[in-house]
Amino acid sequence: MKLTNLSHIVSIGLLVLTTSCSSHRFTTASGLQPKAFLQKVEGQKTSLYKITNSKGIEACITNYGARVVSLMVPDKNGKLEDIVCGFSNIEDYISQSQNYGATVGRYIGRILNAQYTLEGKTYHLQANHSLGHTAHGGNPNFGARMWKATHVSPSSVTLHYLSPDGENGFPGNLHISVTYTLTEDNALDIRYEATTDKTTVLNLCNHSFFNISGNLNQSVENQTMWVDADYFSAYDRNKCVTGELWPVASTPLDFRIPHKLADHINDDYGQLNVVNGYDHAWALNHPGNDTHVAAWIYDEKSGRKMEIYTTEPAIHIYTGNGLKGKVKGKNNIYYPFRGAVCFETCHFQDSPNNPQFPSTTLHPDETFTSHTVYKFVNVR
Repeated sequence: MKLTNLSHIVSIGLLVLTTSCSSHRFTTASGLQPKAFLQKVEGQKTSLYKITNSKGIEACITNYGARVVSLMVPDKNGKLEDIVCGFSNIEDYISQSQNYGATVGRYIGRILNAQYTLEGKTYHLQANHSLGHTAHGGNPNFGARMWKATHVSPSSVTLHYLSPDGENGFPGNLHISVTYTLTEDNALDIRYEATTDKTTVLNLCNHSFFNISGNLNQSVENQTMWVDADYFSAYDRNKCVTGELWPVASTPLDFRIPHKLADHINDDYGQLNVVNGYDHAWALNHPGNDTHVAAWIYDEKSGRKMEIYTTEPAIHIYTGNGLKGKVKGKNNIYYPFRGAVCFETCHFQDSPNNPQFPSTTLHPDETFTSHTVYKFVNVR
């Protein structure tokens, strides 16, 4: 038998073994029980998938919403701790309308008045927001859909979803895949690809709630952040984007010189008052460049620093202002006010109605791609 054929058979065997283990036959560093993620939704079985790298980093992913459930990362002393919020069982993910770790789409953020016009045709979307807008692509969004695992390896998992033509009002049969990989340089690498058979709009994003301290009981306000952006997308009083990009200079949204979130998060400034903290999209200075650090956050006590790289033009940073200590998550923790921060790499809200923003249009002869990396380093 040729070595190439033997390797092929071994690879297939490992894939079958890993896939079967994804259901209920493995242990996790986070303490998650795979059996707690077994259920049927939309006629498909939910599962938990564990991926690791040789350095000991571990992530658990579920095919319900293509979600990151846990992410175990070492601190400066080598202690592994979970740094993302979420739930310890699939029932809580299904019953509670939270986007913890979810792949959100078709369009993360709002499309105002639940409509847009493209190529001379006006599309009327599902209005799932109280003011008549479409929020996060309607209800349910991709974070509450069943995805199918198409590839599983020890360090990577690929999930696929077919969003049918007309789902929540969006045109086109949209085939989407997301691949989560734990790389050897201690990064969670996320790659999206999508194709459509009708011209449509698309704005995908991972919505993980990070607290890199490893203590999900505490606020993130004492963590230090830096963002490579000179402008941000402004809101009106109803948290609707105006289509304007305002300079960060001389505002609490200026993180070009790193400082703690707490330093200005409670300033009496209109844009902060609208959302009770940070919940804005920063226009990145190097859009499309996933080799350049777009932002980072650092926790002094743990020594963890998370760097964000992306091909997207913006990063929407949300400081958990809506967390109120009422949602019980993993390890029976009630996630506190500002107990996490989201780094949502994406396009701008309401781009289909704002031609001055980078386009979110996807044509049938194109392949949508998007790449984001959350890389972890330790600072002693």
